[in-house]
Amino acid sequence: MQTNTDKATMGSQPYSNPYLAGVLLGLVLLASFVILGAGLGASGGIARIGASVSMCLSAPHTLGSEYFGKWGASPLNYYLVFMFAGTFLGALFSALLAHRVRIQVERGAASSVSRRLGYTLAGGVIVGFASRLAQGCTSGQALSGGALLLTGSLVFMLCLFASGYATAWFVRRQWHD
Repeated sequence: MQTNTDKATMGSQPYSNPYLAGVLLGLVLLASFVILGAGLGASGGIARIGASVSMCLSAPHTLGSEYFGKWGASPLNYYLVFMFAGTFLGALFSALLAHRVRIQVERGAASSVSRRLGYTLAGGVIVGFASRLAQGCTSGQALSGGALLLTGSLVFMLCLFASGYATAWFVRRQWHD
């Protein structure tokens, strides 16, 4: 009898060693600090892409916006935009090489596709709003702040994992297969 894990990995390469991936991520973070003088993050790039889309729709409105206007007429001219694009393309390239690209909705048997997509959308909107409200995302806070041993970042990571475990209690019934 095949398990879900067996079905998911049939015909695909094994996952990378997580310790090696962690070391490589640490080296990328170190290179970011040395070359750019700044850490890693994702929400800044996504927000600038949103500003660029807004510029296409109404440049005067975007430039007059208190939030987007401060980035000027070329919001894509920022290192986090290129980091975000590189992360997306690198992940896609890696998945293609390992034959792990499938269009599917991961869900438990007790959850419908529409319910899962609704939760995903709601969670994404909440996290996106919160990351811009906090002027940074979890990857920037955990990776960059954690690497600098900032007390606030370490407390944040502890609270993030604790809240994740607490939230899992509410949705765990959807994943019993």
